Amino acid sequence: MSATTDRAPTREDFAALLDESYGQNEAFEGSVIKGRVVAIEKDVAVIDIGLKTEGRVAIKEFTGYGRDPAPQVGEEVEVYLERVENALGEAVISRDKARREESWVKLEKAFETNEKVEGVIFNQVKGGFTVDLDGAVAFLPRSQVDIRPIRDVGPLMNVPQPFHILKMDRRRGNIVVSRRTVLEESRAEQRHEIVANLEEGQVIDGVVKNITDYGAFVDLGGIDGLLHVTDIAWRRVNHPSEVLTIGQTVKVKIIKINHETHRISLGMKQLLEDPWQGIEAKYPISARFHGRVTNITDYGAFVELEPGIEGLVHVSEMSWTKKNVHPGKIVSTSQEVDVQVLEVDPVKRRISLGLKQCLQNPWEAFAEKHPVGSTVSGEVKNKTEFGLFIGLDGDVDGMVHLSDLDWNRPGEQVIEEYKKGDMINAQVLDVDVEKERISLGVKQLAGDPFASVSAEEGGELRKGLVITCEVTEVKDSGIDVKIAGTDLSTFIKRSELARDRADQRPERFAVGEKVDARVTLFDRKARKVSVSIKALEVAEEKEAIAQYGSADSGASLGDILGAALKAREETPKKAKKDEEE
Repeated sequence: MSATTDRAPTREDFAALLDESYGQNEAFEGSVIKGRVVAIEKDVAVIDIGLKTEGRVAIKEFTGYGRDPAPQVGEEVEVYLERVENALGEAVISRDKARREESWVKLEKAFETNEKVEGVIFNQVKGGFTVDLDGAVAFLPRSQVDIRPIRDVGPLMNVPQPFHILKMDRRRGNIVVSRRTVLEESRAEQRHEIVANLEEGQVIDGVVKNITDYGAFVDLGGIDGLLHVTDIAWRRVNHPSEVLTIGQTVKVKIIKINHETHRISLGMKQLLEDPWQGIEAKYPISARFHGRVTNITDYGAFVELEPGIEGLVHVSEMSWTKKNVHPGKIVSTSQEVDVQVLEVDPVKRRISLGLKQCLQNPWEAFAEKHPVGSTVSGEVKNKTEFGLFIGLDGDVDGMVHLSDLDWNRPGEQVIEEYKKGDMINAQVLDVDVEKERISLGVKQLAGDPFASVSAEEGGELRKGLVITCEVTEVKDSGIDVKIAGTDLSTFIKRSELARDRADQRPERFAVGEKVDARVTLFDRKARKVSVSIKALEVAEEKEAIAQYGSADSGASLGDILGAALKAREETPKKAKKDEEE
């Protein structure tokens, strides 16, 4: 027999046994233990957890959110032991915390293996919802509820359904789940199965599910296909809503299937005959047709020739005269127009049309109405460094070059006398229909002074002829003169004013004074004429010397010239006397 049995237990022995007992009980705190229901009192279950103590758990912790039925007396359950004894001498236990501990272990395994877990949406919070995952509370963001935004979440509340765990943090007790990924996964499987049964070229019925600016989505029985706006009809469709409505049943053809992305392209016009077949024979080049303007762009206008067939009238082919203007200022949408076929490309499905070709060429009309040599009147539209632009009949412009403004004065000087808005007359010099150019002249209306110039004696103006000129202006460098009997003007330089240098002074002459001179240059093609007083004096001197002797014969130059002058004066007198006799 031991020493302990030999004597009665002391106070110290009892304290040691008590500490040992409590120490064992404390080891169970913070863990899940099994207990037995010993009684049901109203909404509370009394549970004996052993350890010589009992605890109480609310019935709703067993039955909340569609869980197990309420426990019965004698049934064994698992609870979480928070504390062995409270102030009332009862154990503090919890069924929720027991379930949460069990759930965390299962959820962590599911999260690692990316398995779905079952839960119940039981409350709505800011930004989403709370989900009961068999005791563990998770957060369901609003964006993760469904594939598409849903307005009413009521039917989803308090219904067991699968979720995917997106994130877990046990230290903080945070769990984020998604219902959307489950739906997408299920939808992907369903789409894969449906797509596997579809083939390109297959004709199938579908229901218009959604309409956008670029087309319509058609439900093919669990999977959507895109019907692009350009594949709805052969004709131009500005918006799918012009042809389709949501809920409408349509027959479509599968154009293309992408088995990787499960995208399906559909077409409706492919079920109809292609109007571009044999297009070249139907619309030969240069033929004219009547059409309707369907669309206007910056570069031209589209004209519908028949349903499904459109041609482009480029802005350059819209008007003969209106250049660099927006097509919308020439035609309007839905306007009926006549057009001419310029080019047909069946491969690119393009037809080039011309609008102006159906109208008379204004340059041809002008040439017929105003032949070369006729006189026209118009308004000065613009002044440039090379001439004037004149507005003429038929909205065409003609140009007067600087060289055609005046016969005598330089064009740069004459053009300053004109301004925008002036009405002027001009002569048609040339009309180039292909280059769309009309050449006009102003000086031609006054007649060409070189055309019929003649001397006072009636002979044609030529080099060496002696003529009479009238001084029109005196300058330091010479004098301006006008040839008598003509409209020609010319300039006599200082050096050509006299034979003797002392007499080469412009101030010797006065405006209006008549002087004789000799023509030293007359070029009708170059339109140049030069005269010289000096040349006349030199010529007269040579003639006098030849007729009356030379200075070497003893006669002075003054005697020779005097005799010549006297003979020149007597010649008219003798001719007059002969006429009288």
